[in-house]
Amino acid sequence: MMLEHVLFLSVYLFSIGIYGLITSRNMVRALMCLELILNSVNLNLVTFSDIFNSRQFKGEIFSIFVIAIGLAIVSSIHRNRKSTRINQSNLLNN
Repeated sequence: MMLEHVLFLSVYLFSIGIYGLITSRNMVRALMCLELILNSVNLNLVTFSDIFNSRQFKGEIFSIFVIAIGLAIVSSIHRNRKSTRINQSNLLNN
């Protein structure tokens, strides 16, 4: 794939994620949109890692860490809050 196609796909995924994150009221949908944003960043990391330095796997390793951070966020919110509605759960209160 050419670089322009991958960057266009990444921008498209990022914009869908931002739109969904702004307009959603459901916590699960908002977290899915956050994962779309993180996956578009991962796509950029892997693409630029492949283009600029193909011997080292820095982009691929960093993208695995980003996915792990997203899963940690989802699991901690699910463990602490029982509701999936954003307006019912205030993350700043403890």
